Amino acid sequence: MMFSEKFVLADRVLQVAPSPTLAVNAKAKALRAAGADILNFSVGEPDLSTPIHVCEAGKKAIDDGHTRYTPAAGTPELREAVCAKLKKDQGWDYVPDQVQISCGGKHGLYNIFQAIVNPGDEVLIPSPYWVSYPPMVQLAGGTPVIVPLRQESDFDIDPSILAQYATDKTKAIVLNSPSNPTGAVYSRAALAEVAKMAYANGWLVITDDMYEDLFYGEGRVPHILHADPRLKDQVVLSNGVSKSFAMTGWRIGYSVGPREVIKAMNKIQSQSTSNPAAPSQYAALAALTGPQDFPRQLREAFIPRRAFFVEALESITGVSCVNPMGAFYVFPNFSAYYGKTFNGQIIDGSVALADYFLGEAKVASVPGAAFGADAFIRFSFATSMENIKKGMDRIKKALAALQ
Repeated sequence: MMFSEKFVLADRVLQVAPSPTLAVNAKAKALRAAGADILNFSVGEPDLSTPIHVCEAGKKAIDDGHTRYTPAAGTPELREAVCAKLKKDQGWDYVPDQVQISCGGKHGLYNIFQAIVNPGDEVLIPSPYWVSYPPMVQLAGGTPVIVPLRQESDFDIDPSILAQYATDKTKAIVLNSPSNPTGAVYSRAALAEVAKMAYANGWLVITDDMYEDLFYGEGRVPHILHADPRLKDQVVLSNGVSKSFAMTGWRIGYSVGPREVIKAMNKIQSQSTSNPAAPSQYAALAALTGPQDFPRQLREAFIPRRAFFVEALESITGVSCVNPMGAFYVFPNFSAYYGKTFNGQIIDGSVALADYFLGEAKVASVPGAAFGADAFIRFSFATSMENIKKGMDRIKKALAALQ
């Protein structure tokens, strides 16, 4: 009997696609392993190594025998450290039973949606969005409602547009600032208006703060809880050590919010992963409680790369790019080149153009269609200036070859 997906696989699997960013990164690595000179701008991870003291803490945890199960919610010490960080950095008061440690920020977000979304619930997702938000909502049985953001407004939230997409089925809204993929930071004024809407309608606000330490403005990045502290009981924070401490492979994220939500998330996690890896939790503890100069070093390394990338993109005829105020991505608009051809192949959108860049320029990027914005392509500047300069030269030549 032949295997048939129609009769074997669950419907929930058939409605979502694999992560496009991971797929592009895997393809780029495979081509590089085969000998191709690939410049990879697709991956969303810092190019600096994990701080030495963090690595040493992970090794010591193994040597000390911390290789067994921990509480499903994470070790008490790490949850305490998260609370201390939020108090020190933001002035927010939380206690450990309002914290869950997860297997990366992505896993924490998945737990959040599983805990709060019922069939028929709608979740507002500003677009461009991180690729995994809509599938996560769908896997929880909900309906992602995509709210368009405008390049002309630097991808800030427009409360009047948001109101047009809200209904009596709206359960939650996702805020990602600084944003992946745009690098945009929502203004305090816009967040204050969104906070009023959320408070009045009882929406849960999910804030993905993974890039909070990579902010290129003055002071702390604007946050909805600073715009309106009344929302605290309706906000679930999602964060982690992956970006700020170059710990993507350690897989440690954390979520903070109302006890009822965190308790439900812990129940789900106890029946899925049990707990994050114990040595990784001790490494994350060292990251949060040890020297805090590494995120600043990251910012300082990224600032000149960001400036060069944006200037180089803006110098290309027909290309426009919002200057990212956070994260480590540029998100240029290449739509002026759609409809052009190369060797008879039509560039009919971001997927075709990203494939063209990979095949002809040997530059890996992520098509904007994956983020709900087909006019754009995402490049990461979490790589060397040398690679960025080479990559931009290749991109310019590739675009010039289109007819």
